[in-house]
Amino acid sequence: MELRHLRYFLAVADEGGFTRAAARLHVSQPGISAQIAQLERELGAVLFDRSARAVRLTEAGEVVRRHARQVLAAERGLRAAVDELNALVRGSLVVGMIMACTVEPFFAALAAFHRAHPGVALRLVEDDSDRLAARVREGTIDLALIGAVRRAPADLAAREVVNEPLAVAVPPEHPLAAGDSVTLDALLAHPLLCLPHGTGIRASLDAACAEHGLVPAVAMEANAPGAVLHLAVRGLGAAVLSASMVEGVPGLRALRLDGTAVRGVLALVTRHAPAAPALAALLAHCDDAFGTGPGTAGGPPRARRAPGAHASA
Repeated sequence: MELRHLRYFLAVADEGGFTRAAARLHVSQPGISAQIAQLERELGAVLFDRSARAVRLTEAGEVVRRHARQVLAAERGLRAAVDELNALVRGSLVVGMIMACTVEPFFAALAAFHRAHPGVALRLVEDDSDRLAARVREGTIDLALIGAVRRAPADLAAREVVNEPLAVAVPPEHPLAAGDSVTLDALLAHPLLCLPHGTGIRASLDAACAEHGLVPAVAMEANAPGAVLHLAVRGLGAAVLSASMVEGVPGLRALRLDGTAVRGVLALVTRHAPAAPALAALLAHCDDAFGTGPGTAGGPPRARRAPGAHASA
């Protein structure tokens, strides 16, 4: 058994199929299928149920997945320890970001890090905030930019880069457009447009409604804030996003959302374990780009909006 067998196995398990796993790893589908078959022969167990359209883990596969993550995390830890001893910055980093992200300082940090350390391979993963946070906990992602309600998850080390209120955007002819603000009760009388579950903005909206015993009726969802705003411009509902996302959008009026203290947060999160040299260097570039410093997710939230911080939080 080789480490690549475990990497291929986890890719198939995470992607739910051999074709998507092969694309993710940039290998041929027959190649990855052969590696999985070899792993199954060595372990003497079938790891995937291939009878359905979506490949599913068998009971043995679930056991292997748990241990495979631990083995690969230990391998990364071993490499990091040697790198730290030798004061080297090399290897690879897996970086996660929220879907449809356009947070310019984040991209600037990645570019600056790449220029300073071209020997470190960067792999970028897009997903919703909940899954990104879960993969940081598992150790399959080194650093992720996620959205959260009020503050980042307490079990992760965090650098908060954005903290701002929810806001509403409506076209000029919308009944709510006459004022500069809207209460939550008044807003919920109209069709809502929002990001999907698993994003920080949606979680913030749900939390604000829960505080008042209300349930939001979201008429349409889109993964990208820009798509939500396009729907609002066309009169399909009131867009609920963060304040920076709705400011200065042509064809829409931005309204304050009154009556709730719930705020949307963007944060860079890692595990609490000491950072390997490559990750520490990337975090330093993030601090330069965002003007942040090390913090803890359990600390007090800081009001901040980063330049260009329009993202699917």
